[in-house]
Amino acid sequence: MLTDAFLAFFHFLAIFILVTLLAAEAVVLRPGMTPAIVRRLSLYDLFYFLSAMVVLATGLLRLFYGAKGVDFYLHNPWFHAKVTVFVLIALCSLPPTLAIARWRKQARKLPDFVPMPDEIKRARRWVMIEAHVFILLPLCAVMMARGIGAR
Repeated sequence: MLTDAFLAFFHFLAIFILVTLLAAEAVVLRPGMTPAIVRRLSLYDLFYFLSAMVVLATGLLRLFYGAKGVDFYLHNPWFHAKVTVFVLIALCSLPPTLAIARWRKQARKLPDFVPMPDEIKRARRWVMIEAHVFILLPLCAVMMARGIGAR
């Protein structure tokens, strides 16, 4: 029982960190970015990726070592919906991550580099899509936790 509690705690902690970093990216992805913000955004994106990996790892640990067991999850359609939403968010994170990586390379060559407003707008649009799709994760989680729809 204690293991399950700690796994849940670390899973939730990773999720909260991920949401914080997603919000930070949305805040700084605005016209008028400075070279310092481009560097900071690169760090936010790196830590966002790392927190997503921790969310995934702690989720898998809960799947295999949590109190409910693998059988509870694998036969629950909400578990599959939650995984699908997580993958969809990961796919939506690719365009801004690739843009930020390009900007980081440019900033190394040109210290005063800032991206064009249309590039910023495009990256921000993807971050906002991620944020809005993210809203579905808690819905899937509560439905899954209560065994709704499970055989």
